[in-house]
Amino acid sequence: MKTSLFYRIALFCIVFGLGFIGCKTKESEGRPKKIAIVISTLNNPWFVFLAQKAEEKAKQLGYESKVFDSQNNTAQETDHFDNAIASGYDAILFNPTDADGSIVNVKNAVSAGIPVFCMDREVNANGVATSQILSDSYSGCVAIGKYFVEILNKKGKYVEILGMVGDNNTWNRSKGFHSVVDFYPGLKMVAQQSADFDRNKAMEVMESLLQAHPDIDGVFCGNDAMAMGAYQALVASGKADRVKVFGFDGAEDVVKSIQDGNILATGMQFPEVMAQTAATFADEYFKGKRDFPRKMPVAVELVKKDNVENYAAYGEKE
Repeated sequence: MKTSLFYRIALFCIVFGLGFIGCKTKESEGRPKKIAIVISTLNNPWFVFLAQKAEEKAKQLGYESKVFDSQNNTAQETDHFDNAIASGYDAILFNPTDADGSIVNVKNAVSAGIPVFCMDREVNANGVATSQILSDSYSGCVAIGKYFVEILNKKGKYVEILGMVGDNNTWNRSKGFHSVVDFYPGLKMVAQQSADFDRNKAMEVMESLLQAHPDIDGVFCGNDAMAMGAYQALVASGKADRVKVFGFDGAEDVVKSIQDGNILATGMQFPEVMAQTAATFADEYFKGKRDFPRKMPVAVELVKKDNVENYAAYGEKE
């Protein structure tokens, strides 16, 4: 009798449990898919643009979306991932804060069944993210390096202002630049310092570098925000006419500065392409696709005085 009662209770629990799971599955299938857009920082117009384009494309494809600002803080980024997992987001479009420190967040999301599509920045782990859509920073800075050599006539002293040391883009850009410039013994790098991709910090770094090296001829900056900060410092010191500044990104103020003959060149990235591709990949994932490129490079174009009229902020003119 007791055994029979036990089996009845057990059977009831199994049936009830299966029914509950079935209801949850139907509820999940019936609601609109949600996409989290986790961005390293919204304190930079370039990343604001990236986030906006990702959000626009997600909504255009019919999905709910929300942008999360990690404020260049991996702990804040972890909170966003935990929130996305707990809140039932179905995909994450991701711009990492740190190539190594962000790996665990991607792993946690994927383990929870949430695909992660990296935009612009990557994580240092093969096969962790569902796909990584990245600017070809190395090749873009090879082109900048060649133009740098040409403008400085193969000789002179220069400084390099790096971005965030934990971001692979920082080193890909630096390596691309040096793969050209280091072959010219007449060009001497007298200082290399990080300014974390930040305009105000770059201005302070440039002010300090000018005190130590007042006779430099050029500055290579790992992004346009830092290029503008460096240029401000050069203007304040009265050296803007002599020292040549080179950036990377394709930001609106630098495009205008090139038109005005102030900053010499930048590498034009295409954040809209990266954002739209990531959102499209998420859409394809929802529809059953699983075969995505682990890394998808997006070409970078050299923008300088003689072709700047073909470009606007973050891309070509329409």
